[in-house]
Amino acid sequence: QVQLVESGGGLVQPGGSLRLSCVVSGNTVDYNAFGWFRQAPGKEREGLLCISSGEHVTDYGDSVRGRFTISRDAATNTVYLQMNNLKPEDTAVYYCGTDLVIGCYGKGVEYDYRGQGTQVTVSS
Repeated sequence: QVQLVESGGGLVQPGGSLRLSCVVSGNTVDYNAFGWFRQAPGKEREGLLCISSGEHVTDYGDSVRGRFTISRDAATNTVYLQMNNLKPEDTAVYYCGTDLVIGCYGKGVEYDYRGQGTQVTVSS
């Protein structure tokens, strides 16, 4: 069974950067699509980015376009979310997920498998 473990969150000042990691076990990152989404208190889940098995990237909205990027490393079986120019409104719990299919579908907020999440707080 696939397991996802996120890490890399923390407290960062506005304008700073973080790189989140999602270590995958029970599956190989280049066989299926993996995505990142987030949820802030009192807000709906927000799909961010998804990378397909063919490395096609889907983004799900304007809020992070140009600031966040998704990548993967088959050698370490890890999916990354690089976050630059962070803003206070980026504060949320960040999750990675997969449906164990090759493409990115839907709105990127519901996955059959997801990790426990990692907290990102952007504050001065």
